Amino acid sequence: MGESEDVPKDFIKLKSEKLSVDEVSELVISPCCGAVSLFIGTTRNNFEGKKVVRLEYEAYTSMAESEIKKICRDIRQKWLSVRHIAVHHRLGVVPVTEASVIIAVSSPHRAESLEAVTYCINTLKASVPIWKKEIYEDEYSWKENKECFWANSEK
Repeated sequence: MGESEDVPKDFIKLKSEKLSVDEVSELVISPCCGAVSLFIGTTRNNFEGKKVVRLEYEAYTSMAESEIKKICRDIRQKWLSVRHIAVHHRLGVVPVTEASVIIAVSSPHRAESLEAVTYCINTLKASVPIWKKEIYEDEYSWKENKECFWANSEK
């Protein structure tokens, strides 16, 4: 593939199936880029001393996709050299150790892709309508992201 055929692309997917790090990273590989940065958010088995059994995610899908597209546009304005961006988020049940979100960004050099990935996950948690329910051994809790602007506006 020549560089002229390697037009910058955004790959956004919300799905209930298991996420694949290989699939997401392969989407952003480019012959003109020397860096692919990844963030993988996984379900951990504990939270504040409680045993977490699994997570469950719900989303306002069309709005979530629209907000993620805005994040991709923002990234492209802040880091002009970014080539491809992939954001895959799981919905439904996510067992312990499995990925809830995978973000990948390619750029010619590492600094831009690392900064863009950090910006992407922080902004996603702050603005995208995806809700997380933590399921413990004998109870559950809907979690709000501390970064979420609408959750903090009422406090």
